[in-house]
Amino acid sequence: MNSLKFLFEIEKKPRKGLLAVEWVVMGYLLLTLLLMLFTYTKIQDPEPMLWGRFRIVMMTLALWAVYRMIPCRFTHLCRIVAQLALLSWWYPDTYLLNRIFPNLDHVFAGYEQQLFGCQPALFFAQSWSHPVFSELMHLGYVSYFPMIALVTLFYFFCRYKEFDRTAFIILTSFFIYYVIFIFLPVTGPQYYYLAAGIENIAQGIFPNVYDYFATHNQPLPMPGYSDGFFYHMVENAHAAGERPTAAFPSSHVGVTTILMILAWRSGNRILFYGMLPLFVLMCLATVYILAHYAIDVLGGWVSGIVIFAVLHFLYGKIWPIRK
Repeated sequence: MNSLKFLFEIEKKPRKGLLAVEWVVMGYLLLTLLLMLFTYTKIQDPEPMLWGRFRIVMMTLALWAVYRMIPCRFTHLCRIVAQLALLSWWYPDTYLLNRIFPNLDHVFAGYEQQLFGCQPALFFAQSWSHPVFSELMHLGYVSYFPMIALVTLFYFFCRYKEFDRTAFIILTSFFIYYVIFIFLPVTGPQYYYLAAGIENIAQGIFPNVYDYFATHNQPLPMPGYSDGFFYHMVENAHAAGERPTAAFPSSHVGVTTILMILAWRSGNRILFYGMLPLFVLMCLATVYILAHYAIDVLGGWVSGIVIFAVLHFLYGKIWPIRK
């Protein structure tokens, strides 16, 4: 009963305009529309992209209207969850835009070789194939969206005054990474190693594949125990939405780094230490399954910390937390 009262109690000071997360979505939508305008002749089949953006605008306005009619915490939550759910739609969209630019995997694979003297992703995948280890890696990788949901809902139910700021930080961090992915087209080992040839990679040869990924999106088979439950979960997720895009920096690592900071700041140590093993597995798994170079993980840690600090400060300046 108390939970229902919490969800449907009418807010004393309902928000009149768009939420911070909705302004971010509109800003990203406008930015990508401008990019599409200047590169329209190079984009393959842009009509579905335009239609998709129109539907997102209509959905945002419809949810705003429902909230204005029933300004309670439940309709507030629906507005934010809807935008978070659409992140899976925006992600493949980065591939449709960044494939018009020259691929840069040969540069990043070269940096990887210079820094580590080898390709850690290739070594890791080939050397550790025990079923238990493989399943732990894939468990870490599939924990990504549950961790996002856990932190978001924790703040909603337990730290409601900070809920909007938390949602803003999480969602905006995604769009910052998406902008990077559009203008920095790096696909990661699972795509580049196949395009360049495993023999070349093993010998430290990293050919420039130019616009190869504009027309090819076939990845290498995932390493590990192929009959595993979590292996199949990752495999199915990749089949549904993975594209040759979004390698550097790792948004999986960057966003989960931000989630760990939010978990720590929440003051709930059970939340933080409960997520910590999954965070460690996540960082290892991104390299193990060939999704990322090791330098992508380093980039994810650094960018996650910087993005959190900037967004936390920015929100406080633009949308102060209500007392």
